[in-house]
Amino acid sequence: MTTRRKLLAALAGLAGGALLSRKAAAQQDSAETLRFPGDPTEHNVIYQLNKSSEQYHDAVLFSVGEMLRKYGDNITIVVTAFGPGIHLLGKKPERMVTEKNKQTVKSLAAYGVKFHACGNTMDTLGWNQSNLYDFAEVVQVGAADLLEHQEKGFAYISL
Repeated sequence: MTTRRKLLAALAGLAGGALLSRKAAAQQDSAETLRFPGDPTEHNVIYQLNKSSEQYHDAVLFSVGEMLRKYGDNITIVVTAFGPGIHLLGKKPERMVTEKNKQTVKSLAAYGVKFHACGNTMDTLGWNQSNLYDFAEVVQVGAADLLEHQEKGFAYISL
């Protein structure tokens, strides 16, 4: 074998080895990020939803969606609704909620976003669980829900 052929063979071997090690590294990275249902998430955030305007709803729901797109299944997102914001979770809201935002809330819930409704606000409105979408969970005090999640390490977002 000539020196040139030996050199080409060696380079081919190195290139093949580099490709194999790159593939192995990619598989290792994907195994490290592989998550199973119920595994704790690295990122946790709670949103305050306490206003009834369409633009406000748009902003909160857009932000929630962006967090899902960025972190996928490695984030726990809770949206706590109280005061005028609770109407976004109502089957028949008493304030204006666009059809688009109703559908967005349902879609986000299907992707695992948790929606909490303030029991105190519901009492004031004369609402009970049947007035809310089935995925909404009633908490006694919305503001306390925000506090307790922050104490558990959740980042707090208020737009």
